[in-house]
Amino acid sequence: MSVEILDGSTVRSFVEDEGAFNSSVDGRFAALDADRDGLLTYAEMAGELMSLRVLEKHFGVDEAAVPADELAALYRGLFARFDRDGSGKVDRHEFRAEMREVLLAVANGLGFLPVQMVVEEGSFLKIAVDRELGQIAKAA
Repeated sequence: MSVEILDGSTVRSFVEDEGAFNSSVDGRFAALDADRDGLLTYAEMAGELMSLRVLEKHFGVDEAAVPADELAALYRGLFARFDRDGSGKVDRHEFRAEMREVLLAVANGLGFLPVQMVVEEGSFLKIAVDRELGQIAKAA
C-alpha cells in the first residue's frame, strides 16, 4: 500500500486511455480466470468480490454480523452486474465494460479536487496514479 494524491481526472484519463485501461483490466481478468477458458464464473470472481468488503468499507457494517445468505446475495448481485447477458459467466468484454463503469463512478465521486488516498499496489487506482506520474515525468 502507498499514499497517493489523485483526483477524478487521474482515473478518468486512465479509463480513456484504451491501451492502458484494456491492458490492465485484461491482466486482472487473466489472473482471475483460473481454468483459462476465457470466462469468469462466480467461483472465480468470488474471492475478488469479497476482498472489496463492500459493507465494511462503505457502510461501516461488520460482515461477520451479516447472515451468510444475505452476504451471499450481495456478492451474487455484484457478480450479476458483471454478467450483463445473464449467462452465469463473465467474458472479457463484460468485465471491461463493468470495470469502466466502476472506475468512471469512482472518478465522478472523487471530483476535481485532489485527495490523498491509501491505495493498494496493483490496484487500478495505483495503476492510474503511476500512469499519470509517468506522463508528468515525460513532459518534464
